[in-house]
Amino acid sequence: MSYAVPPTRTAAVVRQLRNEIVTGELPPGTLIKDAELAARLGVSITPVREAIAQLSVEGLIDIAPNRTRHVTKVTQKNALELVDVMGVLACAGFEWGVDNLTETHLDTLRQRQKEFVEGLAAGNVLAAGAAGADFSTTVILASGNRELQSMVDLVVARTLRILSMAPDSELWTTWIQGHDAIIELLERGDREGAVARYKQIYVEYRAVVEKAFLD
Repeated sequence: MSYAVPPTRTAAVVRQLRNEIVTGELPPGTLIKDAELAARLGVSITPVREAIAQLSVEGLIDIAPNRTRHVTKVTQKNALELVDVMGVLACAGFEWGVDNLTETHLDTLRQRQKEFVEGLAAGNVLAAGAAGADFSTTVILASGNRELQSMVDLVVARTLRILSMAPDSELWTTWIQGHDAIIELLERGDREGAVARYKQIYVEYRAVVEKAFLD
């Protein structure tokens, strides 16, 4: 995820709606109305409709056969399915990229982890989530496989949405502790261990997500 200014109105609307959905400002099940959104955001109907189509692809908005649109509801089943898909994609990218990491990459990982922890401490879910996502992105992009990163990007927002549902829970702790351990392993030159620890994050994260939906 990026902090860059969106280049088009559609991109700006996508970012705004995505942020509102991820943070829960637009709760699951909320009816999405083109005209109301366009008026609220000060844009025409076209970028709103294009944004809704994009967020539907990302799984954040459901479009019914009768064309009504709602913010997608989060169930335990689809949350766990998302964790499994994200785990397969991200772990593959991490494994492919880890051998290409340089000291510059390590500096970036340290900085993203610092931003991750600070964002969470400040209660800024979006900043924390963006930094946490960029931690993995740094390694995945080191693999040179941008197609894989594009696929990961499609599910990142839904992953952040699950995290933001419980900002004080073990969901975040799992990632913070995992990232710290990975940085330490990479600093020692243990890349195989770093890959194994990254994969373990998803095992632990899945268990915590499963528990969170039972509480």
